Amino acid sequence: MTSHRPTLIITGASRGIGRSTTIIAIQKLGANVIGVARSKESLEKLSQHIEGDLNLKDRFKFVVGDVTAESTSQEAVALALKSWSGKLDGLVLNAGAFDVNVFACMTTLQHALPALRESKGRIVILSSGVSFIPIHGWSAYCSSKAALSMFTDILALEEPELTTISLRPGVADTDMAKVSKERGAKHMLPEQLAMFSKENENSLPVVHPDEPGHVAASLAISADPSLNGKKLDYYDEELKSHH
Repeated sequence: MTSHRPTLIITGASRGIGRSTTIIAIQKLGANVIGVARSKESLEKLSQHIEGDLNLKDRFKFVVGDVTAESTSQEAVALALKSWSGKLDGLVLNAGAFDVNVFACMTTLQHALPALRESKGRIVILSSGVSFIPIHGWSAYCSSKAALSMFTDILALEEPELTTISLRPGVADTDMAKVSKERGAKHMLPEQLAMFSKENENSLPVVHPDEPGHVAASLAISADPSLNGKKLDYYDEELKSHH
Protein backbone atom coordinates (compact mmCIF):
# COMPACT_ATOMS: atom_id res chain seq x y z
CA MET A 1 0.00 0.00 0.00
CA THR A 2 1.22 3.52 -0.75
CA SER A 3 2.12 5.93 2.04
CA HIS A 4 -0.90 8.13 1.36
CA ARG A 5 -4.45 6.95 1.80
CA PRO A 6 -5.43 5.38 -1.53
CA THR A 7 -8.29 7.07 -3.37
CA LEU A 8 -10.91 4.89 -5.04
CA ILE A 9 -13.91 5.59 -7.25
CA ILE A 10 -16.72 3.11 -6.65
CA THR A 11 -19.74 3.10 -8.95
CA GLY A 12 -23.10 1.83 -7.73
CA ALA A 13 -21.97 2.85 -4.24
CA SER A 14 -25.35 3.49 -2.66
CA ARG A 15 -26.56 -0.07 -2.11
CA GLY A 16 -25.72 -3.76 -2.16
CA ILE A 17 -22.14 -4.83 -2.85
CA GLY A 18 -21.17 -1.29 -3.87
CA ARG A 19 -22.23 0.08 -0.49
CA SER A 20 -20.41 -2.68 1.38
CA THR A 21 -17.29 -2.14 -0.71
CA THR A 22 -17.36 1.58 0.05
CA ILE A 23 -17.73 1.18 3.82
CA ILE A 24 -15.09 -1.54 4.07
CA ALA A 25 -12.63 0.40 1.90
CA ILE A 26 -12.93 3.38 4.23
CA GLN A 27 -13.40 1.77 7.64
CA LYS A 28 -11.18 -1.30 7.41
CA LEU A 29 -8.72 -0.67 4.60
CA GLY A 30 -7.87 3.00 5.09
CA ALA A 31 -9.03 4.32 1.73
CA ASN A 32 -10.78 7.50 0.70
CA VAL A 33 -13.72 6.96 -1.63
CA ILE A 34 -15.63 8.86 -4.29
CA GLY A 35 -19.00 7.12 -4.49
CA VAL A 36 -21.18 7.34 -7.59
CA ALA A 37 -24.90 6.51 -7.76
CA ARG A 38 -28.19 7.91 -9.02
CA SER A 39 -29.90 8.30 -5.65
CA LYS A 40 -28.91 11.46 -3.82
CA GLU A 41 -30.90 10.38 -0.78
CA SER A 42 -29.10 7.03 -0.54
CA LEU A 43 -25.69 8.65 -0.99
CA GLU A 44 -26.48 11.22 1.68
CA LYS A 45 -27.54 8.46 4.08
CA LEU A 46 -24.33 6.59 3.36
CA SER A 47 -22.30 9.75 3.94
CA GLN A 48 -24.09 10.38 7.24
CA HIS A 49 -23.41 6.80 8.32
CA ILE A 50 -19.70 7.10 7.53
CA GLU A 51 -19.25 10.51 9.14
CA GLY A 52 -21.75 10.19 11.98
CA ASP A 53 -22.01 6.55 13.01
CA LEU A 54 -18.47 5.54 12.08
CA ASN A 55 -16.94 8.93 12.96
CA LEU A 56 -14.79 8.92 9.84
CA LYS A 57 -14.64 12.52 8.68
CA ASP A 58 -13.61 13.67 5.21
CA ARG A 59 -13.16 10.16 3.88
CA PHE A 60 -16.16 9.93 1.57
CA LYS A 61 -17.38 12.23 -1.17
CA PHE A 62 -20.00 11.48 -3.75
CA VAL A 63 -21.29 12.31 -7.19
CA VAL A 64 -25.00 12.02 -7.91
CA GLY A 65 -25.64 10.94 -11.45
CA ASP A 66 -26.30 8.20 -13.92
CA VAL A 67 -23.02 6.62 -15.00
CA THR A 68 -24.41 6.23 -18.49
CA ALA A 69 -23.99 10.02 -18.74
CA GLU A 70 -20.39 10.87 -19.60
CA SER A 71 -20.54 14.00 -17.45
CA THR A 72 -21.00 11.83 -14.35
CA SER A 73 -17.76 9.97 -15.01
CA GLN A 74 -15.94 13.21 -15.72
CA GLU A 75 -17.20 14.73 -12.48
CA ALA A 76 -16.18 11.70 -10.43
CA VAL A 77 -12.64 11.62 -11.80
CA ALA A 78 -12.24 15.39 -11.43
CA LEU A 79 -13.43 15.21 -7.81
CA ALA A 80 -10.98 12.41 -7.05
CA LEU A 81 -8.06 14.37 -8.52
CA LYS A 82 -8.78 17.53 -6.54
CA SER A 83 -9.39 15.72 -3.25
CA TRP A 84 -7.05 14.24 -0.66
CA SER A 85 -3.75 13.13 -2.30
CA GLY A 86 -4.70 14.34 -5.78
CA LYS A 87 -4.27 10.82 -7.15
CA LEU A 88 -6.61 8.07 -8.25
CA ASP A 89 -5.40 4.64 -7.17
CA GLY A 90 -8.26 2.32 -7.97
CA LEU A 91 -11.59 1.93 -9.70
CA VAL A 92 -14.40 -0.47 -8.72
CA LEU A 93 -16.94 -0.83 -11.52
CA ASN A 94 -20.12 -2.19 -9.99
CA ALA A 95 -23.32 -1.95 -12.00
CA GLY A 96 -26.43 -3.67 -13.32
CA ALA A 97 -28.16 -3.08 -16.67
CA PHE A 98 -26.53 -3.52 -20.10
CA ASP A 99 -25.88 0.14 -20.80
CA VAL A 100 -24.53 0.58 -17.28
CA ASN A 101 -22.56 -2.66 -17.27
CA VAL A 102 -20.81 -2.13 -20.57
CA PHE A 103 -20.92 1.36 -22.02
CA ALA A 104 -20.84 3.24 -18.72
CA CYS A 105 -17.94 1.13 -17.46
CA MET A 106 -16.00 1.95 -20.60
CA THR A 107 -16.82 5.64 -20.32
CA THR A 108 -15.84 5.81 -16.64
CA LEU A 109 -12.60 4.02 -17.36
CA GLN A 110 -11.84 6.25 -20.32
CA HIS A 111 -11.88 9.30 -18.08
CA ALA A 112 -10.03 7.56 -15.25
CA LEU A 113 -7.26 6.04 -17.39
CA PRO A 114 -4.79 8.96 -17.38
CA ALA A 115 -4.85 9.12 -13.58
CA LEU A 116 -4.70 5.34 -13.21
CA ARG A 117 -1.75 5.13 -15.60
CA GLU A 118 0.09 7.69 -13.49
CA SER A 119 -0.54 5.75 -10.28
CA LYS A 120 -0.19 2.30 -11.92
CA GLY A 121 -3.58 1.70 -10.38
CA ARG A 122 -6.05 -1.13 -10.18
CA ILE A 123 -9.41 -1.81 -11.79
CA VAL A 124 -11.90 -4.24 -10.28
CA ILE A 125 -14.82 -5.17 -12.50
CA LEU A 126 -17.73 -6.84 -10.72
CA SER A 127 -18.61 -9.81 -12.88
CA SER A 128 -20.96 -12.76 -12.43
CA GLY A 129 -21.25 -16.47 -13.09
CA VAL A 130 -23.86 -15.56 -15.69
CA SER A 131 -21.05 -14.22 -17.88
CA PHE A 132 -20.66 -17.85 -18.99
CA ILE A 133 -23.88 -19.50 -17.74
CA PRO A 134 -27.00 -18.45 -19.70
CA ILE A 135 -30.08 -17.78 -17.56
CA HIS A 136 -33.52 -17.91 -19.15
CA GLY A 137 -35.04 -14.40 -19.16
CA TRP A 138 -31.74 -12.67 -18.36
CA SER A 139 -30.52 -12.08 -21.91
CA ALA A 140 -29.35 -8.47 -21.46
CA TYR A 141 -27.73 -9.05 -18.08
CA CYS A 142 -25.91 -12.25 -19.12
CA SER A 143 -24.74 -10.67 -22.37
CA SER A 144 -23.46 -7.57 -20.61
CA LYS A 145 -21.46 -9.59 -18.09
CA ALA A 146 -19.99 -11.66 -20.94
CA ALA A 147 -18.98 -8.43 -22.68
CA LEU A 148 -17.24 -7.26 -19.51
CA SER A 149 -15.35 -10.54 -19.36
CA MET A 150 -13.81 -9.75 -22.75
CA PHE A 151 -13.28 -6.15 -21.64
CA THR A 152 -11.12 -7.48 -18.81
CA ASP A 153 -9.02 -9.40 -21.35
CA ILE A 154 -8.61 -6.34 -23.54
CA LEU A 155 -7.61 -4.08 -20.66
CA ALA A 156 -5.07 -6.59 -19.40
CA LEU A 157 -3.57 -6.73 -22.92
CA GLU A 158 -3.65 -3.02 -23.74
CA GLU A 159 -2.83 -1.63 -20.28
CA PRO A 160 -0.18 -4.01 -18.89
CA GLU A 161 1.01 -1.52 -16.26
CA LEU A 162 -2.43 -1.47 -14.68
CA THR A 163 -3.92 -4.38 -12.76
CA THR A 164 -7.37 -5.32 -14.07
CA ILE A 165 -9.35 -8.05 -12.33
CA SER A 166 -12.78 -9.51 -13.01
CA LEU A 167 -14.36 -10.49 -9.69
CA ARG A 168 -17.36 -12.78 -9.39
CA PRO A 169 -19.15 -12.02 -6.09
CA GLY A 170 -21.42 -15.06 -6.06
CA VAL A 171 -25.04 -14.73 -4.94
CA ALA A 172 -25.06 -11.87 -2.47
CA ASP A 173 -28.01 -10.97 -0.29
CA THR A 174 -28.87 -7.79 -2.21
CA ASP A 175 -32.01 -6.21 -3.63
CA MET A 176 -31.25 -7.83 -6.99
CA ALA A 177 -31.19 -11.33 -5.47
CA LYS A 178 -34.48 -10.66 -3.71
CA VAL A 179 -36.14 -9.41 -6.89
CA SER A 180 -34.81 -12.43 -8.79
CA LYS A 181 -36.37 -14.75 -6.25
CA GLU A 182 -39.69 -12.89 -6.02
CA ARG A 183 -40.27 -12.24 -9.73
CA GLY A 184 -38.16 -14.90 -11.36
CA ALA A 185 -40.91 -17.51 -11.52
CA LYS A 186 -42.41 -15.67 -14.47
CA HIS A 187 -39.21 -15.70 -16.50
CA MET A 188 -36.65 -18.20 -15.22
CA LEU A 189 -36.52 -21.97 -15.55
CA PRO A 190 -37.47 -23.71 -12.28
CA GLU A 191 -34.04 -25.27 -11.80
CA GLN A 192 -32.39 -21.86 -12.26
CA LEU A 193 -34.81 -20.09 -9.95
CA ALA A 194 -33.98 -22.70 -7.30
CA MET A 195 -30.42 -21.37 -7.15
CA PHE A 196 -31.74 -18.27 -5.38
CA SER A 197 -33.73 -20.18 -2.76
CA LYS A 198 -31.95 -20.87 0.51
CA GLU A 199 -34.44 -23.65 1.19
CA ASN A 200 -33.53 -25.62 -1.93
CA GLU A 201 -30.79 -28.23 -1.65
CA ASN A 202 -29.38 -27.17 -5.02
CA SER A 203 -29.23 -23.49 -4.14
CA LEU A 204 -26.03 -21.52 -4.31
CA PRO A 205 -24.69 -20.16 -1.01
CA VAL A 206 -26.11 -16.68 -0.39
CA VAL A 207 -23.52 -14.41 1.20
CA HIS A 208 -23.63 -11.03 2.90
CA PRO A 209 -22.48 -8.22 0.55
CA ASP A 210 -19.64 -7.44 2.98
CA GLU A 211 -17.86 -10.66 2.00
CA PRO A 212 -17.28 -9.95 -1.71
CA GLY A 213 -17.25 -6.23 -0.91
CA HIS A 214 -14.20 -6.63 1.30
CA VAL A 215 -12.36 -8.52 -1.43
CA ALA A 216 -13.29 -5.93 -4.08
CA ALA A 217 -12.09 -3.05 -1.91
CA SER A 218 -8.86 -4.79 -0.97
CA LEU A 219 -8.08 -5.65 -4.58
CA ALA A 220 -8.69 -2.06 -5.67
CA ILE A 221 -6.15 -0.94 -3.08
CA SER A 222 -3.45 -3.59 -3.09
CA ALA A 223 -3.91 -6.28 -5.75
CA ASP A 224 -0.62 -7.71 -6.91
CA PRO A 225 0.17 -7.03 -10.60
CA SER A 226 0.38 -10.80 -11.15
CA LEU A 227 -3.43 -10.83 -10.94
CA ASN A 228 -3.76 -8.68 -14.06
CA GLY A 229 -6.34 -10.20 -16.40
CA LYS A 230 -7.51 -12.81 -13.90
CA LYS A 231 -11.19 -13.75 -13.59
CA LEU A 232 -11.81 -14.98 -10.08
CA ASP A 233 -14.51 -15.87 -7.60
CA TYR A 234 -14.24 -13.80 -4.43
CA TYR A 235 -13.55 -16.96 -2.36
CA ASP A 236 -10.77 -18.34 -4.60
CA GLU A 237 -7.59 -19.39 -2.82
CA GLU A 238 -5.62 -16.86 -4.87
CA LEU A 239 -7.53 -14.08 -3.10
CA LYS A 240 -7.12 -15.46 0.44
CA SER A 241 -4.94 -12.54 1.50
CA HIS A 242 -7.71 -10.09 0.52
CA HIS A 243 -10.35 -11.51 2.89
